[in-house]
Amino acid sequence: MAEEVLPRRPTAAVRLFFEAGEWLRQRQSLIQRIQWAVVFAYVLLVAVPAFLPLPARTAHIWSNLTLFAQFAFWGIWWPFVLLSMALVGRAWCGLFCPEGALSEAASRFGRGHAVPRWIAWKGWPFVAFVCTTIYGQMISVYQYPKPALLILGGSTAGAILVGYLYGRNKRVWCRYLCPVNGVFGLLAKLAPVHFKVDPAAWTQSRLSGHAHAKAINCAPLVPIRTMRGASDCHMCGRCSDFRGAVSLAPRGPNHEIVHVAGSTSKPAETLLIIFGLLGVATGAFHWSVSPWFVALKQAVAEWLIDRDLLWPLRLQPPWWILTDYPEVNDQLTFLDGALLVAYIAATAAAIGGAISLCLWAAARSLGPWPAARFHHFAQSLIPIAACGVFIGLSATTVTMLHGEGLALGYVGLLRGALLVGSALWSLWLGWRIAGLSTTDIFRRAAATGLVGLAVLIGAGGWAVFLWVW
Repeated sequence: MAEEVLPRRPTAAVRLFFEAGEWLRQRQSLIQRIQWAVVFAYVLLVAVPAFLPLPARTAHIWSNLTLFAQFAFWGIWWPFVLLSMALVGRAWCGLFCPEGALSEAASRFGRGHAVPRWIAWKGWPFVAFVCTTIYGQMISVYQYPKPALLILGGSTAGAILVGYLYGRNKRVWCRYLCPVNGVFGLLAKLAPVHFKVDPAAWTQSRLSGHAHAKAINCAPLVPIRTMRGASDCHMCGRCSDFRGAVSLAPRGPNHEIVHVAGSTSKPAETLLIIFGLLGVATGAFHWSVSPWFVALKQAVAEWLIDRDLLWPLRLQPPWWILTDYPEVNDQLTFLDGALLVAYIAATAAAIGGAISLCLWAAARSLGPWPAARFHHFAQSLIPIAACGVFIGLSATTVTMLHGEGLALGYVGLLRGALLVGSALWSLWLGWRIAGLSTTDIFRRAAATGLVGLAVLIGAGGWAVFLWVW
């Protein structure tokens, strides 16, 4: 008689994660109260400073609300929201995000229309990220409160309107149109925790008739039964233990990129990684310190003056089109704005094109050209792309603290460690992905080397920004 195989008992860590997921499910009313508190803080930090005068040069973070709000939102809140995606998945989206809370609240009492096809277009994450990033640079969103209110307030208004029109108790805006939805989804793939779905337990629960009678409202419209990763899940905990098949669980931080991301090619994500995070974002942080931008501006200005074409040098659009704050001697002309956009576009094209060529060569070195392998290799660049954007955003933190007299001598070392660590992580992911296509050590090493060249290009852009310019 065969010996009965008993199921393995869950470890203490697994039980702890499961209980944490259950805690979230049972505390939804508390989570809603926390979300409304975050909405209040969001309004205070984003809206109020826009109606106050600009701070004097002698003002300090602790004595001026506008500076305090700038530091709290752009220096602390935003960079560490980004970091949280790689640590705990999209818990920010499901538990704290003010736009998500407002959109879902509007959806609760709204029209409840079906989501139209144009909203579900897969290209929105890339388009929204690029347009928001470039426009933010044109109007200096990190430096002044009115641009922050315009962009963030406009996004919030859009979230409320979309919530009112489409879905019922849903977050249609968050799922499809939020400008950072795509970025958050990519970073969440690195998280060492997720809500795991057990297909066998799900099927068994249906066959045994023990399924929960009450359906689960997944606000971000995730198909729970087939969910295999953390990219779309908002970690709100509402589906914990649903059908006895869903649980908060630990996982390896490489698991989703290596074993899940390659199962379905997503060109829109590849575009966002290569040309968005590694291209447009780098150019957006580069232009203000780039000597190339200054040289280009001088050359074009001289060319215009020689031909008596002075209007691009004199035309000064309002602040909501281009930066216009004469009281602090900060204005952009039409020429500045045009060159700013051209510089970011050229940077994105150069970096994105070079990285794409490297990944194409890596994919091709493993055999006949499959597009799926190219897109999978692009996923390996998520760590270095995420690190670069975090370093760029935290530059505001460092600049403002320097302005308060803090030396922060360790920052350069910390930035270097982050950049090197993320580059090695991306290289390791490239090695793991290459191993899925070949057992030949030399071909695997060659493909990984080409991925490493792509990583070096991405990291090099940020190294120039930090230590050369």
